[in-house]
Order: sequence, then C-alpha cells, then structure tokens
Amino acid sequence: MRLLLLLVLLVACDSRRVYEYNQDFKTRVWDVSDTANFEFTIKDPGKKYNLYCNVRNSIDYPYARLFVQYSLHDSVGSEIQKKLISAFLFDQKTGKPQGSSGLGDVYDHQFPLLSDYEFKVPGRYKVKMEQFMRMDTLQGVLAIGLRVESVE
Repeated sequence: MRLLLLLVLLVACDSRRVYEYNQDFKTRVWDVSDTANFEFTIKDPGKKYNLYCNVRNSIDYPYARLFVQYSLHDSVGSEIQKKLISAFLFDQKTGKPQGSSGLGDVYDHQFPLLSDYEFKVPGRYKVKMEQFMRMDTLQGVLAIGLRVESVE
C-alpha cells in the first residue's frame, strides 16, 4: 500500500508532463516492421511543448548509435514534420553505456525531437517512430517511447 501511494505521489509531481508512454518489445528486439505509434491530445495550442524520444536498451545493443525516424501527424492525418534523429547509446570511443541505469544492464535515454514547439490547433496528434538502422532485427532495444511536456 505504501509503495502504491509513493508511486502516485511521484507521478503527480510531474506537472509538466502532458503525455508519456513507452512501447515495450517483449523479445528485446526492435524489428524494422515494428512501427511505434503514439497518440496524445493538445488542449492548449498557445503553449510551447517539448517532445522527447525515450529509449530503453540493454548492453546487448550492438552499436554505439541508434537512428530513429519519426513523423508527427495532426488529427486529420496530415504529416506536420518528418525527421531522422541520431542518438548515441554508448560512448563511441570507450564503448561505455550512456544514459541512466536502473536495473543492471538496462539503460534509459531521452532524446529531444522538438523543442519549444507550438501546435497550431487543439486536438489529437500522432507520432510514429521507426528504427532506421541497416538491420531488420535490432537486438537489445527493450522499449521506445514518447514524452510530451509543456514548457514553463
């Protein structure tokens, strides 16, 4: 009971978060055909927002860098933005894992997609993320996610 109360309090303290969800890959593999889809609602288009890509990986990930292509769509499906991001999960010289570690060989990262972004109208938006590596099966990626937060 105490743990549940603590969890509720910690979640409630994150007043800037508008949306956050991580899609887990049960087999610890991100297949090229696994497109991660995230839907969120913007109620106040006058505000500025930051969008982040969350990545959880293990030390089994075979490369230093990860390429992710994302696209942002409005409520009618029109593409607002499409971009390829590159993020280092391991130091390229030493091979030391980057990010924060919570459980042994698992590391969490958060990379910016959009900063100080103003949505033009209120409504539902969708972000699609695809792994953009040269392999069909990408070992060691446990989850991919999206965080949307308001800028204060």
